[in-house]
Amino acid sequence: MPSPELPPPTAPAGFLSALAGDGRRLLTLVGLSLVLSGGFALFLAATRQLLPHDVAYLGVVASQICGANDGRILHFMFHDRAAFGGAVVATGLLYAWLAEFPLRQGQPWAWWVLLLSGVLGFSSFLAYLGYGYFDAWHATATMLLLPVFGLGLARSFRQLPMARHLRSVGQPSFAGPWRSRAGVGRACLLIMGLGMTLAGFVIVVVGTTSVFVPQDLHYMNLTTKQLVVLSPHLIPLIAHDRAGFGGALASCGVALFFCVWCGAPSPSLWQVLALAGGVGFATAIGVHPLIGYTDFSHLAPAFVGFGLFVAGLWLSYAPMHDSVQRRSAYRPDEVAPSVSA
Repeated sequence: MPSPELPPPTAPAGFLSALAGDGRRLLTLVGLSLVLSGGFALFLAATRQLLPHDVAYLGVVASQICGANDGRILHFMFHDRAAFGGAVVATGLLYAWLAEFPLRQGQPWAWWVLLLSGVLGFSSFLAYLGYGYFDAWHATATMLLLPVFGLGLARSFRQLPMARHLRSVGQPSFAGPWRSRAGVGRACLLIMGLGMTLAGFVIVVVGTTSVFVPQDLHYMNLTTKQLVVLSPHLIPLIAHDRAGFGGALASCGVALFFCVWCGAPSPSLWQVLALAGGVGFATAIGVHPLIGYTDFSHLAPAFVGFGLFVAGLWLSYAPMHDSVQRRSAYRPDEVAPSVSA
């Protein structure tokens, strides 16, 4: 009896190609790396440590700055760095979800969201051109992650279905009434994401121009001239932190907005929104009472965003966890498998 024909042998994949896979694992790696990087920034803020290159750039020892105005200058710097760390952690969580859920299912919108958010996040490093402080550590981290991110996008793009155009991000997953529980909850989260994006752009502009708002100087009880006297490099360093936070916030806002706009309702989406928003708001708001910066006008936008976040999560919990409600409120072709939790 003749033996069945064997398929022709295929050329073995190269080592690097095997590691890269279809690109999703690289994008997940970038997300996890962002979580670790944000965690490191939070650790530095919590322990109130300046990095060696920060001290070298300032030209003064950290203890001298700490002693000025009851240490409020350093407290102000660390409040920006804590908020930056929280935004980076939140962005990393959203990237990991995008790679492991909608992108795994071949949904093109997830690829475009990663690209758009990533361009904002990585390009925010160039904001140093507005304040003159070239952060070598930030540059090194960017140069290490950017090729991995780019390779992950390139390889994953080839795995998408042919209808992989940018228009996919304009197609909402929600098809139910906006006055329903699911609709109102989704609207709250969308407004929050849009607000984060706009706030991030504003903070970048402030960080590269005036650097401070009046409430900042009132908190430190110093003028810009007095800050220059302490160290001529102090304001550029603070501007670097501020612009970095703004870029991270805008990048996170874009990712969050489109995860809600395009993402199918599922427990995994609700969970990553809760984790990302929880970390982001806990750091952005929680650091202020710890350092005594409790100006209401300064914190009001964050409180509004937090209220929208809590309301959105509460209202969308049942629609995202109940399969029957999901199918009635969303387009059938957009509903994620129930095993995605």
